[in-house]
This record gives sequence, C-alpha cells and structure tokens, in this order.
Amino acid sequence: MAVMEGFGARPGGAFVPPHPRPRSPVVALFRALLEGEGDLLGLLPSEAYTMPIGPLGYSRRSIVVVNEPKLVRQVLVDAEGIFPKSDLMVNALEPLIGDSIFVSSGATWKRQRQMMDPALTLMRVNRAFSSMEAGIDAAEETLDRSVASGEDFSLDLAMSHLTADIICRSVFSTSLQSRVAHEVFDAFTFFERSVAQVEIRRLIMDRAWTRIPQTRAVLDSCALIRRSLGELLDSHLEAGHSFDDIASAVVAAHDVEGKAFTREELIDQLGVLFLAGHETSASALTWVFFLLASRPDFVARLRAEVASVCGDGPISFEHTKRLVFTRNIFRETLRLYPPITFLPRVANEATRIGDYRVKRGALIMVAPWLLHRHRRYWTNPNAFDPDRFLPEREAEMTPGAYIPFGIGPRICAGAAFATVEAVLLIARLFRRFDFHLAAPQSVRPAARLTTRPARQIRMRVTTA
Repeated sequence: MAVMEGFGARPGGAFVPPHPRPRSPVVALFRALLEGEGDLLGLLPSEAYTMPIGPLGYSRRSIVVVNEPKLVRQVLVDAEGIFPKSDLMVNALEPLIGDSIFVSSGATWKRQRQMMDPALTLMRVNRAFSSMEAGIDAAEETLDRSVASGEDFSLDLAMSHLTADIICRSVFSTSLQSRVAHEVFDAFTFFERSVAQVEIRRLIMDRAWTRIPQTRAVLDSCALIRRSLGELLDSHLEAGHSFDDIASAVVAAHDVEGKAFTREELIDQLGVLFLAGHETSASALTWVFFLLASRPDFVARLRAEVASVCGDGPISFEHTKRLVFTRNIFRETLRLYPPITFLPRVANEATRIGDYRVKRGALIMVAPWLLHRHRRYWTNPNAFDPDRFLPEREAEMTPGAYIPFGIGPRICAGAAFATVEAVLLIARLFRRFDFHLAAPQSVRPAARLTTRPARQIRMRVTTA
C-alpha cells in the first residue's frame, strides 16, 4: 500500500486530508511496480510537485509531465493538432465508448462536436434543475430508510447511484432503476480497476502506440454497460412520443451531409454523456462527503449559510448562486481530488513544448492532480481550505493553475451543470442529515481513470 501522509494532520491549524507521500523517482517507480494496483499516483515522485516540465521517472516510452500553466495551455488548446488524446486512453476506452467525442480527434471529432452541440445546449442548468431536484428527492427517501435501519452503506455506490439517476433523468427523461444503477456501478468499478491503460508495468515497458489487448472480463464489463445504455435508448425511442431532452437531440442530430448517428454511435455518444455526467460528479461528491464528515465545524458553517440564504423552504436555482461557502467546498474538493486525475496526450511528431524538446510518440501528462497541489502555485497545497476561493484571496491564485474541467476546445461542457448539481445536493442533504465515517483512517486516494478512494468508503447516516 502506498504510504499516506497522516490523515487529519493540521500544520498551522490546517486540515490535511489523505494524500500519497511523494518519494524519490527510483522509490516511486519501485513501489508502483511492486504494488501493481494500477494506481497512477504511485508513479509520481516528489519532483513532480515542483518542476514546470520534465520527464516522469524511467520508461521505455518517454513520459513528460507538464505543470507550467502556459505550457499546459499550449498542449490542451493545441491549435495545430499535435497533441491528440493519448493512444493509451483511446485504446482503453474504445470498448466502452467507441470512437466517440471524448476520445476522437481531427475531422471525426469536429463532425461529432458539430452534431452534438444542439444536445449539449440542453445541459443548461435552468432546464436540468428539476431533474436534479427529483433525483435528490429520491435520495432523501433512501437516506431516510438508512436512518431507520441504522445500517452503514457504501458512500461511493450512493453517490454513483444519485448522480446516475440525475443524469438519466436529464438525458432520457426517466429515473434510473436501482438494479441498473448497481450493475453499471459494479461493471464500471471493475473496468476502471482492470483496464489495461492502468497496467503500470506496460505503461513503463511498452513502446509508443503499442496496442494493449483488454482481458475478456474487461470486455464483458463494457458489454454490460453498453447493453444497459442500449436498453435506456431503446425504451426511450419506443415510448412513441416526442421528448424534449438530450437523448432526443442526439438521435435527431445530422452532419453536414445529412447523416445521422447509427444505433452503435448513439450508444457511444450517449455513453460519454451518461458516464462522464455521473462518474466524474460521483467521484467529486464522494470526496466532498468524506471531507465534510471529517469536519463538523465546516458542516455547521454550511448549515448556517443555507439557513441564511434559503430559510426553511426549498432551495431554488437562484439560491444556489448565493451559497458561496457551499460552492467553495465543492471547488476546493475539485482542487484536492480532481475527478480526472490525468489528461494524457501523445506527441504525433517531434516538437517543442515551450523550450522543452519532445520526441515523437512521447506521452504528455497534464495532471490536474499535480497542478492543483504544485508547491509553486498554492499556499499549503495539501490542506483543505475552501476559503482560498474567496474574492479577497484572489491574489493568492496563479492563473491557469486550477483546471478541474480542463481548458481549450475540449473543456467540459457540463461544468456549470456539475457545479449547480453539487451545490444543490450538498446543501439539501447536509441540511437534513449527519454523515458518520466507519473507518476514516483507512481512506486513501487512488488514480486510475478517475480519482477514487482505493477502497469503498463505508458510512452511517443519522438525522441532523
């Protein structure tokens, strides 16, 4: 197990949640190879948290970490198309979401983006707010039953179910059955832990563009998820009347030649919206609930803010804009535990990033995890401090050092959706419930496709 810095340590009064202890490059490499858990955080040496750009350890394939904000922008904006999504990521996700908008590049990506834009506009928060409310209503009923039973539950599964239900209501205009939610959660959890992109030995030993075969078990988990999405799509189409929702907009999309998406392409694109729309939010919210359950003083501040802004009545869309401390809790959680830990790219040709020479085939690692904890850009970078996002502390911020939703043409289209969803969900659930961690000392982060706890967090809930 990777060594963690002490949970709850408070240097200078700060609250420092769990994070890996940085090691020397050689020790980091040795531990990553020895543990073989697919946790990419184990590959990060101490130097990665201080350097602007440089090599990551030792590997047959050149791996370059980019931390300087202006160089990060060069890679992610990529006006000349030199740095597409990495071949490792494309190969890993292809069985799950095909050559969809999340992994495609060049002309294919431009065609898909043009077709998807009308659907993406339907993710406007004011349209989706009622779906968020309905999903949280259902979650409150589930938590009421947990209060009555007194039994603990998986926080990871609860957040995955809740965010999947909300995105399902937004995309398909229907709630998500519990059976399907559990199946998708279990299948995606297995996929994320087992997919070949996170086989560290192969990451270090293989050449660029080596196609890594996936195991039958991984392919089966992808097939289960795609089958579940196909059932949602087919039931939506068979309803026999018109929906004004995201799925309908994707179905109706045509390219400049008048061609629509095939059924498999629809599953690809809707799979991106469904999985990205709930998995990244579930990751972030799992960490929010863990952090707040560890800090009752922050919960007290949150409840005071909700009472001041909203009173005892419903929390409206307009209210969410005024819940500053609640929003800053979410923003600071995204800083410490960004859902997308790494944004890997590949150099299609020999080039330069700033003055740094990069050879063809190099794996370019832009890592929000590193950028958000970089010692040059943040004061007490490992501390959980929501107030660092207050306007009066803007001078402490380094422009471009905070990229939880990415930057450039591929910036997350659901950023506003995710933020309002999180603020509403945090405010409503913490107003009514107290959450108690079963084993806080055992919690540690792991980075595979998203930043998740290495093991599921168990919780118990009581009425506030």
